Amino acid sequence: MSDALELHDLHKSFGRTKIIHGVSLTLVEGERHALIGPNGAGKSTLFNLISGRLAPDSGRILLRGVDITGRSPFEIYRRGLSRSFQITNIFHHLTVFENLRCAVLWSLGYRYSFWRRLEALANARAAAENLIERIGLSERRDAVASSLTYAEQRALELGITIAGGSPVVLLDEPTAGMSRSETERTIGLLRRVTEGRTLLMVEHDMDVVFGLAERISVMVYGRIIASGTPEQIHADARVREAYLGTAEAEYL
Repeated sequence: MSDALELHDLHKSFGRTKIIHGVSLTLVEGERHALIGPNGAGKSTLFNLISGRLAPDSGRILLRGVDITGRSPFEIYRRGLSRSFQITNIFHHLTVFENLRCAVLWSLGYRYSFWRRLEALANARAAAENLIERIGLSERRDAVASSLTYAEQRALELGITIAGGSPVVLLDEPTAGMSRSETERTIGLLRRVTEGRTLLMVEHDMDVVFGLAERISVMVYGRIIASGTPEQIHADARVREAYLGTAEAEYL
């Protein structure tokens, strides 16, 4: 099985404050991998390095064997990596259908054009309809995105994230702020829509982590201190120490 994403000795500082300390990590094609750690561990900074929002001070990032270190977010997206954010990013004044139709255009080969009418693009319409069904929003097809519940908005953002067909997907706290029932539904949704893709997610809900991830890496103070199967992480003394006194420690 080939490697989908490789991080080699990444370092990142802001001024005199070092945030990422030599992080190395490899994800193989098709695996679901969770990145966990206390607040301030550097998880979001690492996501920003991978997705091109920040450039590392040193180290390399390979996406399916291609060096993407320091490339812009749109170049990385075109290479096959997409991501979601902690804060929902959708077009609030467009409908669910319109959001997803916009999202599929690039993957279908359409570029910016003043004279092309979206209504005439049958394949874009079909792709958007398929996505609506996959993310479970068929009954909300024509609803304006701002009128959706929080969980529905997160589902829509997930649809936008996978719309381009990227084989590698980064999700930043996909269930944050959800009720237990919403979280359970979202776990099922994530399992369906990431089937066959490589998933790297940051998540604080241990039920989500242990219920979805095939491998887990633990980040503390900008370093990966442990990486392995859920069973291995569950039994790791270093992980218990890192979470000592937190709710997650009780779960572990």
